[in-house]
Amino acid sequence: MAAYLRIVAKLSNIMYACAGVALSFMMALTVSDVILRYLGRPIPGTYELIGLLGAVVIGFAIPYTSLVRGHVFVEFLIDRFEKGRREVILIFTKILILLLFIAFGIYLFSTGMDMAASGEVTQILRIPFYPVAYAMGICCFIECLVMVSDIMRVAGGTYE
Repeated sequence: MAAYLRIVAKLSNIMYACAGVALSFMMALTVSDVILRYLGRPIPGTYELIGLLGAVVIGFAIPYTSLVRGHVFVEFLIDRFEKGRREVILIFTKILILLLFIAFGIYLFSTGMDMAASGEVTQILRIPFYPVAYAMGICCFIECLVMVSDIMRVAGGTYE
């Protein structure tokens, strides 16, 4: 169990770092475009790149955010139950989230295959959409690994 948790944490950290790099690039691109636009030389395709990178930032940050429980979690209702019931509720909700992200991942891979088959690309820069769809699908499946690790920690009594 400890090895699995370390692997999931490492994957989540790597993805989080990728999200940070993408966010930094988004900021640099936006600032550069604003300055160059003021000088009459805007960067073509900035809007497209920001949209694609925004998806990468959000998708790649999800597993790490879940792992460190950085999202909004309302515990006032769950805290009223005794420990046994609280664990059952946590495991049940983690299983629901797991199933949801499996469905999201499958859908994104299916959409990516459709985009690859149709040759769908961005309008100005002609960047294909399917790699982003595949990347988001991978993010969903890694989120599933995080949910499994949460279930293991709840069942093992180490979930805080």
